[in-house]
Amino acid sequence: MKQNNFGEMIFNETDIADLLMQGHDIAQSKSILVDTTVDVDAIVKFVENFNNNLVIHKDSNDSITAWDLKNQSNWHMPHEYKQLDIAQYILDLCADEVELQRCGEELLLYQERNLFDLLRYLKYLVDVMTEHNVIWGVGRGSSVASFILYKLKVHRINSIYYKLNINEFLRK
Repeated sequence: MKQNNFGEMIFNETDIADLLMQGHDIAQSKSILVDTTVDVDAIVKFVENFNNNLVIHKDSNDSITAWDLKNQSNWHMPHEYKQLDIAQYILDLCADEVELQRCGEELLLYQERNLFDLLRYLKYLVDVMTEHNVIWGVGRGSSVASFILYKLKVHRINSIYYKLNINEFLRK
């Protein structure tokens, strides 16, 4: 076994055979990444004898940017959140012109970086944590510079009040 640049475990034929023969339940994993140099078809046939619900994926030599973009489309959240017009939702939370101006500025920065799905997911995450009475911190690091994250209740630091620059979070 080895790790790729993203910390994911990459298996070859021997690794998978060893795990299966030693009785390890690889079915707990919904998918496995395999080395690009191996015969994936042979592994799939071998693994199907043990678990036909397991999905085998080839490891890719994507750049970090390509890997990130590929995974951004795979957010696990309800359909209603995936379809949410997050920009309008955030603008509707604004109480005055100052908040509208700041949110508009930040939304442009989030949009430039293709991060609207991240905002949708954070809305979903906060809703789930609130529903289940999960307590989280007041905020930390540069994320408190984002007024949008404050409006979504990801943190409790009002960056307008404290005059925090959004560029401390979303560096250009």
